[in-house]
Amino acid sequence: MVIRVNSWLRKKPMKLISPLILLLIVATLAVAKMPTTQLPGFAHWTAKELQGYEPRLRKEVGGPNKTSSVKLADYGSSNVAISHREAPGIPEVHDHMDDYFVVESGSAELTIGGEVVNPRKESDPRETRGDGIKGGEKRTLLPGDVVHIPHRMPHQLIVPNGKKFTYFVIKVKAE
Repeated sequence: MVIRVNSWLRKKPMKLISPLILLLIVATLAVAKMPTTQLPGFAHWTAKELQGYEPRLRKEVGGPNKTSSVKLADYGSSNVAISHREAPGIPEVHDHMDDYFVVESGSAELTIGGEVVNPRKESDPRETRGDGIKGGEKRTLLPGDVVHIPHRMPHQLIVPNGKKFTYFVIKVKAE
């Protein structure tokens, strides 16, 4: 019997190999097409998808800080959003959240550190707002830049009037 199988394999190897290759290709495609519902908590935002939010965000700009934002996901211990600004932001300090920014377009000046001038608690007792930052350091943010702002660190984004700034925001609970 072994002689027959070996003899058959020598004569028609492609008849066995072709179905195996086809099976491997089908299995690979099936795994690659696996819906994200089978990957709980996984998310993927393409650069093109994030860029697609910018026209919508520009249309929705409002308030004294000329800002708009779309929350993309909330995982409990972290959340992500895409935000757009067309004016200076308010100085702020987060007691329990680290911020990560990934600059999508435009430019802004980030003031970090120092002390918040006239600190006050507003709607969320874990957040401090103020009128300015005294003694902070300034960094210019440009497309592609990534920053991490630890919790309890004062920070403020300054977008000059007439300019636009869009950024991907990741907030992560600290401690």
